[in-house]
Amino acid sequence: MPLLKDGQVVDDPWANLPEPSEAEGQSAGETAIDVDLIVTLEQWRNGREALLKRNGRLGLRLRSDQPPAEIVDDLEHFDLIALEFPKFSDGRAYSYARLLRERHGFKGELRAVGNILRDQLFFMLRCGFDSFEIAGQDATTAWREAIAEMGVWYQPTGDGRLPSGVLGGAFGRSRAVAAE
Repeated sequence: MPLLKDGQVVDDPWANLPEPSEAEGQSAGETAIDVDLIVTLEQWRNGREALLKRNGRLGLRLRSDQPPAEIVDDLEHFDLIALEFPKFSDGRAYSYARLLRERHGFKGELRAVGNILRDQLFFMLRCGFDSFEIAGQDATTAWREAIAEMGVWYQPTGDGRLPSGVLGGAFGRSRAVAAE
């Protein structure tokens, strides 16, 4: 699946630790020591000590029913957190992204994974995501179209863009000047 970051399709330096049934009993401690590795919450809980001894970077994948509160004390160990969108109608990961960025101060990569649609990309970016696994023939075109759709927003978020209310009359003045 293509990985979008900074509006471009990029190579993914991260590997997912296979589930035990997929890896025929391979444990977290038996994985390559220098690989940048994404683990599930269950793998983290079961192999924490072995995972912390590795040299490679560590990422965590959270399902939509696993809120960040479950790992807030361990955030310092993760360079990436991947938040799952299991279906279009499940938006919990939007809230989790904002919590991680704004309340818990997570500075690492926030990745959106799962059922990611082009129409969601702009809103995911506003909530703090900075990389996206999306299916599609031309992920870069989808990204550019999604980002270009909106130029004015009403809600403040963690992405640093000023909402229209803070801009005050600037938005109204620019329309008036354009009409002249």
